[in-house]
Formats: sequence, C-alpha cells, structure tokens
Amino acid sequence: MKDAIRRRLERIADRHAELERMLSDPVALGDSARFRALSMEFARVDPIARSLGRLAGRERELAAARAMAADPDAGLRALAQQEILALERAIADDEAELERLLVPADPLDDHNVFLEIRAAAGGDEAAIFAGDLFRMYARYAERRGWSVELLSESRGEHGGYREVISRIAGRGVYAALKFESGTHRVQRVPATESQGRIHTSTCTVAVLPEIAEVESVEINPATLRIDTYRSSGAGGQHVNKTDSAVRITHLPSGIVVECQDERSQHKNRARAMALLRARLLAAERERRATEKAEKRRLQVGTGDRSERIRTYNFPQGRLTDHRIELTLYRLDSIVDGDLDEVIGTLAREHQAEELAALE
Repeated sequence: MKDAIRRRLERIADRHAELERMLSDPVALGDSARFRALSMEFARVDPIARSLGRLAGRERELAAARAMAADPDAGLRALAQQEILALERAIADDEAELERLLVPADPLDDHNVFLEIRAAAGGDEAAIFAGDLFRMYARYAERRGWSVELLSESRGEHGGYREVISRIAGRGVYAALKFESGTHRVQRVPATESQGRIHTSTCTVAVLPEIAEVESVEINPATLRIDTYRSSGAGGQHVNKTDSAVRITHLPSGIVVECQDERSQHKNRARAMALLRARLLAAERERRATEKAEKRRLQVGTGDRSERIRTYNFPQGRLTDHRIELTLYRLDSIVDGDLDEVIGTLAREHQAEELAALE
C-alpha cells in the first residue's frame, strides 16, 4: 500500500476515535442536529477504521511469524512459512478492501438505467450490430437477475435496430453498466458480403441512470412540447387504434424522447418523462466529468460518445477495450453476455484512478 494512502487511512482512524469521544459527550447528546451529523460521519468512517484495525493486527501477526521463521527448530520454521503465506494473502485482501472503501461511492450506483443503442457508421451492418449489442446486454442482465423492458425501437431493414431504448432494473445496474457509454466498433464480414471483405461499423451506447422525481433536475412544463401518436409495434387489438405513444421535446436543449411500449398513454408519458430527466442529468454529469477529465490521464466512464471505447473483431475472436488496453480472445462468450471480466476490469481501473486522485 502506498504511503499516501496509508497516511490518509491513519487520519481517518484518528477522526474515528475523535468521533467516538464526541458521541459519548453529554453536550452532543443534548443537541439532536449535531448528534445526527456526527452519527452520519461516524457511520461513514467506521467500516474503514475497523478494516484498518484488522489490517494492523494481521501485520503484527506477520511480523511475529517472520521472526519465528528464523527459529532453529525446523518444525517451527515450516509452520511459520505456512502462516506467513496465509497472512500475506489476508493482508492483500485487507488492503484491497480498504482501497475500495476509500473511493467515494457513486450515489447513483444502485439506480436502474436507460440503455440507448444507436446505429452509427456502417448502414445496415451497423443496425445489425446494434441488435447484437442489445442482445449482449440483455443476456448479461439475465445472468445478473435483472429485468429488461423495451421502451422504443426502430428496426433496421435487414435486421437489428437503427435505434433501441430499454430500461434495465435491478440491484447495482448502473454500477455495472456505467462504463459502457461510448462508441463501439465492430469488424467482421457481413452476411451480404460476397467477396469476404471485412467491414467496419459503429454504434453508440448511452447508459443513463434512472432518476426519481425527488432528486431530478427541475423541468419547467412550459419548456416541453408533447406529441402523441399511434404506436407501431407488433400486432394486437390496441395497436394503431389509439394515440398511446408519446414524444416529448425539451425545447431549451433540443432533447427528444419517446415511449411507445405501453398501451396506456399515461404510462408512456411517465416513462418518457423519466427518460428525459435521466438525459438532462446525464448531460450535466458529462459536462462536469469532461471538466474533471482535463486533469486526469484516463477518461473512464465519461460517456464521451465521440470516443471509440471498444472494438469487437470477429475474424480474430478478439475484444479490445481501448481505454484500458484490455484485449480478450473469447469474443463469442462476451457477446453472449459474459461481460463480468470486462466490466470488472473497468471498475478496478476506475478505482485506481480515484485512488490516484486522492493521493
């Protein structure tokens, strides 16, 4: 563990001890507002202080085991070596846990998300790739026990989607998917290619946290234009008979959202408003992230759609994430929804960046 991180942890431990003393002070007990503020701060630092205490205890045990490793008795030396290996593994785990606890939690990590996938360069092949990406995320969601709700779609002429917007709900959805925003590139031979040439196509992916009304940005109803139209989904007695689909335009920003999945206009309007709030908040977060990124080397999860973040090379069976120089040669399983290694590596790199910023 780096000295700067260790010093920060020790300062937190000192503050933890100070808070314990303050919370036992009758003066603090008599001031409900101050007691509540101190209690909230104590709850934040307590897991770090406890974990640091456990680490310190294991470090003392390790020092004792290393001293025992110099004992003239061969049996004791062998026992000490076993203990040293076990303690070194436990200490590494403790240090990793402390580094995770040090990184400020994203308050949006447990939110549901709106997943937007749009075909970009590449025509029909880009639309087909958009369909592949949607299936990849849907299968990943299924593996995690999340639900996927299709909100709107515009299908490609030869399969896939020109645009598809869905809502994914479950525990920790945004925490897992927030680094997926950006430009995704595919390299492969399209089914319609007679001469076997490799084509390159792109899609953009946007992952927007769903925001509750109580924590959303203010939206003046006077700045909205709301249009209704007939849904154009699969067949059914309600399709094309009622104006249930809703399109909302936010005039100041030019953002347009729509929802045509529900048969009820009221439900579609509520979904569209939730998506609009998510997009407005995402735009503000992206603006702040861009400002912050100017001072940082790596731009993980800024949502910069102009940046190519990942390449899916089918002839080589290779996936490359360009932000962290990660290359994996098991593309088939990844596009089938096995994203844990990719997402886990991105999360760890982000944590390392945050720790570097703390130093």
